Amino acid sequence: MEFDAIIIGTGQAGPSLAASLAKNGYKVAIIEKEHLGGTCVNVGCTPTKAYVASARRAFIAKNSADLGIEVNGSVAVNLKVIKERKDKIIADSRSGLDNMLNTNENITLIHGKARFLDNYSVEVNGKTYEASKFYINVGGKPRIPEGFEGVNYLTNESILELEEIPEHLIIVGGGYIGLEFGQMFRRFGSKVTILDRGDQLLKKEDLEFGKAIAEIFKGEGIEVRLNSDCINAKKSGDQIEVSINCKEGSPTIKGSHLLLAAGRIPNTDDLGLENTNVNLDDRGYIRVNDELQTSVHHIWALGDCNGEGAFTHTAYNDFQIVNSHLFEDKKRLLSDRYTCYAAFIDPPLARVGMNASEIGKAGIQARVSSRPMAKIARAKEMGETQGMLKIYIEESTEKILGATFLGTGADEYIHTVIDQMYAGQPYTIIRDAVHIHPTVSELIPTMLEQPREM
Repeated sequence: MEFDAIIIGTGQAGPSLAASLAKNGYKVAIIEKEHLGGTCVNVGCTPTKAYVASARRAFIAKNSADLGIEVNGSVAVNLKVIKERKDKIIADSRSGLDNMLNTNENITLIHGKARFLDNYSVEVNGKTYEASKFYINVGGKPRIPEGFEGVNYLTNESILELEEIPEHLIIVGGGYIGLEFGQMFRRFGSKVTILDRGDQLLKKEDLEFGKAIAEIFKGEGIEVRLNSDCINAKKSGDQIEVSINCKEGSPTIKGSHLLLAAGRIPNTDDLGLENTNVNLDDRGYIRVNDELQTSVHHIWALGDCNGEGAFTHTAYNDFQIVNSHLFEDKKRLLSDRYTCYAAFIDPPLARVGMNASEIGKAGIQARVSSRPMAKIARAKEMGETQGMLKIYIEESTEKILGATFLGTGADEYIHTVIDQMYAGQPYTIIRDAVHIHPTVSELIPTMLEQPREM
């Protein structure tokens, strides 16, 4: 069967691109080996943020006495009901995608695993499909370190299928996935231990933010063990025993459940790319240029598999970049994008652009504006004063280089800074703006009044 374009994967970029191609008269095939929606809908943003919401409700119910709210009796967490709610949200999203793809006469949805036969054809379920354009949108999967093959470990995918709360959840990895699950299951009632081989949580962030998050977690009763390289795990009775190469603490730890949150790898190892001229880097990511074109001129790679972002919003922007070169006058480029993301812990950490460490390594002369959350009136009124705000400004241009926020609502008001960076205007525009009182974001103009030397 021949198509004008074939899209492999129905993650964030795939369905939007299929709809745009179809609207412009292309005969399109979109191939999916599992559930419609990719990581975000099925095992990423949608389900985990539903769990985060439940965990926060439980935490508030148990910790509101300081604000004069007393809960008489116990607060029970029903993980089965939480899972059922999550499953309903996912089912609704899948249903919407299924309806969109199956009711468009220019789109053919093919269920099955695709493998390239050559640069112009793929095989799915024993059938060959050809096209003049290919768009790879296959996403990623959990990385499983060596030494854990013999135990019944959990990943960010399988942990969402639990219907009973773990007694003691051991988490290998102090990144975003490990921290989000660690905090939510602690709030559900599990004992939680987080093991990380580095000397701080969230290794890509400045040390002060890693330390602040560790203190927040310890305050909630989560054990954080840094400098702990996990060697292997084995079954010990009805528990799992993890062996640790560590400087301090016991070299072994036992728990009822083990979550491996040691990063993700691209789904490119079984795609048949060895039968094409598509180039990969040494980690298995597909190399792309500024237009997301691979080393083969008629094949593009979008989303997590290209190594240029591991987020739903970057995957959607990948669609926007490709779509602009197909059908729009204004052409978008990968290099136009500012890196931005959030860790949806409580309080959340949000980041855009460069941090202090990166600015120092680049040798850029910069200033910093900062404010502890404890000095922000709205945070005090809400009783949520943990964290800090930092914005970095280039001295020569007065433009914002980046910002890192840790505090209540940070994942929302970071966009004030993101929008300013895309506008390409100096920081003084925000400094001189009038924000609404009482809000947390009203302190952004105030904190920019006197930036200091870094």
